[in-house]
Formats: sequence, C-alpha cells, structure tokens
Amino acid sequence: MDKNQLLKKAKALGYPLFETEKPIDVNATLAEVVRGSEKRLWEGFPVMLANSLERRLFEYEKVQRLLGEPGEKNLFHRLVMMSLALYDYLEVELSFADTLQKSDFFDRKVYADYLSHFKEGKDLGDLEGIISSERVVNSFKNYFKRAEFDLKEVAEMQDEFELEYAMSQIFSKRQKEIFLKKLKGEKLTKTEREYYSRSIKKKVLALANPDLHKLASKL
Repeated sequence: MDKNQLLKKAKALGYPLFETEKPIDVNATLAEVVRGSEKRLWEGFPVMLANSLERRLFEYEKVQRLLGEPGEKNLFHRLVMMSLALYDYLEVELSFADTLQKSDFFDRKVYADYLSHFKEGKDLGDLEGIISSERVVNSFKNYFKRAEFDLKEVAEMQDEFELEYAMSQIFSKRQKEIFLKKLKGEKLTKTEREYYSRSIKKKVLALANPDLHKLASKL
C-alpha cells in the first residue's frame, strides 16, 4: 500500500498525521501498520489500538491472519503487549482491554517487561529496533483525548461498515452510486434514469418485499 494512504488510514484510528474521509477496515489497517516501516506509527500503535477497542472493532486473530511472515506476527504481538502495558502504566481504563489480558495469546512476561520499561523510562527493544518509551507515552497523551467519540458515533461507524458490505453483495459499483443518488433526491441524468428503471429498480423492489425479507431472515 502507498505510504500516504497508510498514514491517512492511521488518522482514522486517532493518529492524525493526515486527514481521512472514508471509514476504514480497522484490522487491515493495523496489519498494514505492522508491515510498514514507519516507527512513528509504531509509536502511535497504542492510540490506534485503544480507539479500535473502544469502537469494538478490534479482532486479534483477524490481524494475525492478515500477517504472513512470522516476524510480522511477532511484532504485532509485541505491539499489543506494549500497548496493554502502557494503558496500565497510565491507568487508562479501556473497553475490552481486560478481555485481551485474559485471552490465550496474552504474554505476561513480555507485558511485565514493557511495563517495567515504561516505569523506568527505558527505551523499548524487540520492536524491529529501538523505540523511545517517552515518545510512546507522549504520543498517547497527545492524541488519545483528541480521538474521543461517543457511543452513537461507534454504532454509526459499525453500521456503515455492515451496510457498505451488504450493498456490495447486491449492487455493482455503478448501480450503488445511482441508487444512493436516487435515495438522496439528487437529479439523475437521462441515462441514469433509464438504467435505474431497467435494472436497479427491480432489485430495490425485491429488497423491499416483506415476504422475501422474512424468508431471508429465516436462513
């Protein structure tokens, strides 16, 4: 992935190096951050993980599956342990963070080592080089509060992901564009109106059929 695209996606997880406009796949972005070589993003990993946890979108196993090399998986594992240690060091309570500490992949030894380094202000090793614990702490303090959101935003983001996926299973990209224009009351061109009547409308009517909806729900 293009470096600038990755940095834009990192913004959506609370590390605002660039602006981003569209919702992102949280777990895929975290995997890209791990695969990349941007230490600034590794320093901001706890911010991105915290926001992912608060949005209830983080899946450890999914990120692991997206990473191919053993070295990448190990780095991801250590970044997660480092993040959990940082939260405890800063006494930050996060949704589901305690669940991660009770999971099978939780490594108490690695976690305790990072927690000790944060307390003593030592650099963090074994992260594809040396990372300053002070920079990690400051990045979290500077950016996490700016990335706060309410539960309504969390629900809306999750719903948007699910709706986008569902629509992609039914409509082609062009059909979806015309469908949304029609839904918003925007003016359609003659060609778009004809295409809507000839093809898209049939799908819309089928989706609106209550009996079909009941049958689909049973499956």
